[in-house]
This record gives sequence, C-alpha cells and structure tokens, in this order.
Amino acid sequence: MAYWRGRRRLSQQVFADRLGKSKSWVDKVERGVRRLDKLSTLQEIARVLRIDTAALVGQDAAPVQAAGRVEGVERIRVALSRYEIPLGKSAGRRPVVPVDRMVRDVGYAWTTFQHARYPQLVGLVPDLLTDAQRTDAVAAVAGRVPLVEAYRVTAALLVKLGDAELAWLAVDRAMLAATGDRVLVAAVAVQLGQVLRALGRVREAKSVMLTAAYRIAPPVIEYGPPVELSLCGTLLIQAGLAAAQDGNESAAGELLDEAAGMAERVGDGYDHHRTGFGPTAVDVARAAVAVENGDTGEALAWHEKATARSGWRWLPAEHRAAHLLTVARAHLHAGDAGQAARMLTEAERTAPAEITHRPVARDIVAEIARDPRAPTTITQLATTLGVG
Repeated sequence: MAYWRGRRRLSQQVFADRLGKSKSWVDKVERGVRRLDKLSTLQEIARVLRIDTAALVGQDAAPVQAAGRVEGVERIRVALSRYEIPLGKSAGRRPVVPVDRMVRDVGYAWTTFQHARYPQLVGLVPDLLTDAQRTDAVAAVAGRVPLVEAYRVTAALLVKLGDAELAWLAVDRAMLAATGDRVLVAAVAVQLGQVLRALGRVREAKSVMLTAAYRIAPPVIEYGPPVELSLCGTLLIQAGLAAAQDGNESAAGELLDEAAGMAERVGDGYDHHRTGFGPTAVDVARAAVAVENGDTGEALAWHEKATARSGWRWLPAEHRAAHLLTVARAHLHAGDAGQAARMLTEAERTAPAEITHRPVARDIVAEIARDPRAPTTITQLATTLGVG
C-alpha cells in the first residue's frame, strides 16, 4: 500500500481522508502494525489508488517499477561504480578533455536534459562522467565545476527515469566534489532534495533543504545577488514540496511564500545554476503542493496563473511538461479523465520523453486508459507503452 501511495504521490493524510480513515490507521498499516484482512477494505484502497486489487499483494508492482528504466541506464551505473582515478588506474586510451571543452560538454548535457531528450542523454552520460573525472584529476581547481555539474545532471536524469537509488549515488558524489564551495554545495542540494523526495524521505529532505537554503541566503534579501536568491528560493521550493508530501500544508505554504518574495526580485527568464527560478516556477510549485493537499480547485487556479505569465515560455520544456503531468493528476483526483487526457496530450506535445520514459507518466496514462470515457489517443498510447 505504501508503494502505491507513493506512486500516486499522496501524503498519508490525504490518502487517509479519501479512505475515510485516520492518518494513524494508514501509518500502522504501512508499518505492518495493523493487518489488512478484509476484502472490502482492500477494494476500497484499490479504488482510491486507481489500481487493481491484485496489485496490493504485489502481483503488479514489479512491471511498473521496471517500466521507467531505459536502455543504457546500466552503463551509467557502471560509470558511477568506477574508481580508476582514486586508485591510479588508467581510464583507457581516451585523451584528457581540456577544461573549456568539458564545460561546453556539460552545458550541452544540461541543455539536452532541459529539452527532455532523455534517451540521448542516457547515451551521453557514461562518457561525460569518465571525462569529467579525468579532467578534474588533471586540473583539480578548474575541473571541479564541470565534475560537479556532470554529477548533478546525472542525478536529475536518473530521478526522471525513476532510479532514485542510483541518483543518490550521483548526488552524493557531487556533494563530496562540491564541499568547500558554498554556491556549488547549494546547487547540488537542489538535486539532493529531488532524490530524497523521490525516495520518500520527505522529512529528511525538508530539514536538509532548509539548512542548505539558509546557508546560501544573502544577509540582506533585498540586496542579494540573483544567483544566491535563485538557489535559496529553489531550495525553499524543494523544502515546501517535501512538507506537502509529509502532509504539512501550512509549512509548505509558508516556505513557498518565502520563495515567492525572492522570486519577485529575480524575475522570470533566468536560469541561474539550472534552477529556472522565478515567479512562474513558484506558481508551478504551488500547484504541485495543492495537488499533494488534495485541493484540485486551488491546483488548477495556480496552473492558470502560471501558464498566463510571460515566464511560462521561458521554463525548460521538461519543467513545463512535468507540471502538465501534475495538473493531469489533479484532474484525475477530481474524476475528470477527459481533462487529464488533455493535459497529458499537451505534455507529450511539449516533451514526448516525459511521457514515454517517466514511470509517473506511465502510471497516469494507465489510470486514464482505465476510464471508459478515455479518448482513443490515450488508449492507443497506453497500448504502445505496454500499460493498457
């Protein structure tokens, strides 16, 4: 039950409310303290989670968990598992890449990620990691930034693909490499927050994000440089999202209010340290928090506000498509499969790989396809993805 609740991105409180149970009841069931021994209860849980009752006994969990993995991820795992540099071993005949070219290569990787070209990036990352490690070994000072950024983009990609455990290894490497540079540490912490939330470690995520945010926060916000404000604000957003996942609606709202004040000073259309931070990004986050809180009306209101802003078109394609998937979830929670399908179609048009390569998107496709009123295009997509 905990697995599927996490897949549906429901906090224990929201899930309990939809079942007509207490949060304590949900917690005890998930910890194994209380048994689920009534078929009627299992059926009600399955209805709320929009899955077959059989999935609650594990029959369907493995295929869904494996669905988000794409060919080539194992090469990334191998690249992250190498220790040629610390062990003094040769990394093959590949020449050491100069720092300036390494910076360009990492920049290209980030651009590829932000355009949601995940299959292409999966192919690039193994060599990118190897090259960045070797460049850093030769140019330890100048090579540190591209090395950190190579680990960051790898972690961001792996979170998208549903491999949070492997992403944790990448972000841990990034944090070690960044240690001593407060700006780089704050940048890495953005991906650390994503990883911890993906792993369900939401309270830890909130605590770590707040520590990182206030460490990079300028002494006087009104005069803070845009880079520091962007990193601090993005970390506050991550903390707010974690609070929402933990069912703490008030804390989430307060954190996003704080981030909004910084966003107004930064403005839209910037991408300091690949954060895309600005007023539009905060509105998008507010919509996500509203979905976590089970408030569909508020989620849709923030969606309308975000997409009406001029800053909407400045957000990276992966960010916009991910938000549209969140809005599709909001419509599903409201029982409106038609509008959910419309959001899904728009997300696919914006960034196709967000649909074909993300486990969360495949789950949404499957949910919509189960509805007898689902458009033919969605049922065909579900069949193509093997989730119909």
